[in-house]
Amino acid sequence: MGSVAVHAHASAGMSWFMKVWACLLVLTGAEVFLTYEELRLEVMLFLLMAISIVKAALIIAYFMHLRYEKRSLFLTLIPALVFVLVMMVVMFPDSFRIQTMRLISN
Repeated sequence: MGSVAVHAHASAGMSWFMKVWACLLVLTGAEVFLTYEELRLEVMLFLLMAISIVKAALIIAYFMHLRYEKRSLFLTLIPALVFVLVMMVVMFPDSFRIQTMRLISN
């Protein structure tokens, strides 16, 4: 491990982890709150996915210690994120259609 990585890792003390943990707790509370709101399905899914992406980024950056890795490692994760987001967009219209079909059939 290089001296830069050791110094950078040492500078992120327990207070940073507690702040990130508190942010994750607040974001989880927001997700739970949103599930009980009477929002349109598309709006709720968009908000929940956005919050989940922020939470995943915080977890990857701080608890998996990727914040201090080389930029090239970070850039290898971006195509995977784009692929997952595209697959969600491709699959969600089908789930909306199935939901509508269930409502019509009842």
